[in-house]
Amino acid sequence: MPKRRTARAATQPKPDAAVVLAAMGRAIAGGKAPSVSEIARRDRDPFRILISTLLSLRTKDDVTDAAAARLFAIAPTARRLARLDLRRIEKAIYPVGFYRTKARTIRDIARRIDGEFGGEVPGTMEALLALKGVGRKTAALVVSLGFDIPAVCVDTHVHRIANRMGWVRTRAPHDTETALMALFPRAVWIDVNETLVSYGQQVCTPLSPRCSTCAVAEWCARVGVAKSR
Repeated sequence: MPKRRTARAATQPKPDAAVVLAAMGRAIAGGKAPSVSEIARRDRDPFRILISTLLSLRTKDDVTDAAAARLFAIAPTARRLARLDLRRIEKAIYPVGFYRTKARTIRDIARRIDGEFGGEVPGTMEALLALKGVGRKTAALVVSLGFDIPAVCVDTHVHRIANRMGWVRTRAPHDTETALMALFPRAVWIDVNETLVSYGQQVCTPLSPRCSTCAVAEWCARVGVAKSR
């Protein structure tokens, strides 16, 4: 992990957010990517990305990876998932958080995809958000990782770090999404989520962030940070 740099002279301008984001990415290069990003790298299947994202909510990455692998072994397509017995889905995805609720949600979504979209996941935010159980975070991940369409996906790590850095001053994730889309060039929108999620897991943790080893500490406003390591 890089050592913390000394403070720059007050006259030296602060780099733009895209430069700082790139520095974060270099600092965590070689580390494990978020679970859905890992799944997307193995298979750019929008269906797998959608279902994996839904499974990942309030669930640790290693649990998500294992649950997704078990589920896709028996239901690799929306049609196969749509026809599965609910108990079998629950057994496959346990112990993800709220596994019973998620089992019903993903089967209902699979049935709509199979019935209304010919088994293919729709590739627009609007169509994805029309699926019950799909929020903006999930929709943004699907269009960006599954269809390579620029989008900013805001989860708890992205929202926290963007405010902590002083890039935005927002309360709601949707407002953070809008602000980050204005702040970053479109070319790096997809990178925002993966970089900040990984950085939030490894360095800029919710409680007592590792500021002493942070590669971008000199450019951080440390908003809300009362204690750090």
